[in-house]
Amino acid sequence: MNREEQLGPFGLQQWNSDPAPVVRPRATLLCLSHLRWGFVYQRPQHLMSRLAAHYDVLFFEEPIFGGGEPPRLDIHPAVDGVTLLVPRLPEGLSEARAIRAQRELLDGYLDERQVGELLLWYFTPMSLAFTGHLRGRVVIFDCMDELSAFRHAPPALVNMERRLMARAHVVFTGGHSLWEAKQRHHANIHAMPSSVDVAHFAVARQPLPEPQDQAGIGRPRLGFFGVIDERFDIELVAELARRRPDWNLELVGPVVKIDPETLPRLRNIHYLGGKQYAELPRYLSGWDVALMPFALNESTRFISPTKTPEYLAGGRPVVSTPIRDVVGTYGGSGVVGIADSPEGFIEAIEEALRLKPAEVARMAGRVLDGMSWDKTCAAIRGHIECLR
Repeated sequence: MNREEQLGPFGLQQWNSDPAPVVRPRATLLCLSHLRWGFVYQRPQHLMSRLAAHYDVLFFEEPIFGGGEPPRLDIHPAVDGVTLLVPRLPEGLSEARAIRAQRELLDGYLDERQVGELLLWYFTPMSLAFTGHLRGRVVIFDCMDELSAFRHAPPALVNMERRLMARAHVVFTGGHSLWEAKQRHHANIHAMPSSVDVAHFAVARQPLPEPQDQAGIGRPRLGFFGVIDERFDIELVAELARRRPDWNLELVGPVVKIDPETLPRLRNIHYLGGKQYAELPRYLSGWDVALMPFALNESTRFISPTKTPEYLAGGRPVVSTPIRDVVGTYGGSGVVGIADSPEGFIEAIEEALRLKPAEVARMAGRVLDGMSWDKTCAAIRGHIECLR
């Protein structure tokens, strides 16, 4: 019962025994990101768009340099409930002046909004340079990758990460192997592997209208979507194409940090460029096998590719190089082949081509059971709320 009764000096009295619920004002979550919102829809977008249901999310990107105009902050209307903040700085600014400009732009914006409770979310430790003075109620470090191992990583990144680890109240990692590597550096660190929007990709299990640039490509089609960079095994892809000219390899995604001229140019390798997240199921629907031809180097040592569950949700068998988190999570699934050589890759692809769609769906369903971005985000928010 919500109400209790007691006989007092003036007769029967009633009062509510349950305390009134505490309604907190929405906190502002300031996300500092090295990845742009409009680049590739991945972990930052999935998490921030969901957290925007609970917090006022500001997504602060790295600056764009150009022209000679004074520094300004471009403010883009909310996207999925997230407000994008893009600093624009004049060309030729020194590092110290660029840091000062970003600090002044951000401080001015926060003052204008009269932000109350502030939560700080870091995807990159380098943002500490202009936010170290801010006092967040909760400081979160989402260590989604080992950024120091990536090409063109700033020399100061390792030291900045140490500083952020010391300041953060909670740390999340993008995979289990990265958690194992970082766990000794923080007392409140949790593995939060990237997840999947099953419903978004499950439509690829049905025939969909072919994208124009894919329609003329013959079968079998072996596909990859994602960023093509130093993590991509160019030689493996070239060798597959050379050894099996009857197979068509589709590579969907932007080329960054590597010279496009170094990519193999063979008749059965098709570079389709970057696509929007909404378009990916249409491409996936037309593939026979999905590939993850990652190189085995320092930049891939701790990665936990989001595309693995996305491929599986779309009903496609997967063949991958032996990335540690892929082997540990999916290696025994029967629907993700693992190979570390061109010969092994070809054999694994041939096995994948023999699988029936119903077999793939059954095995993929077991692997993906209970996996969702909603669930991952809820777990993350639980840790944040415990600290507020």
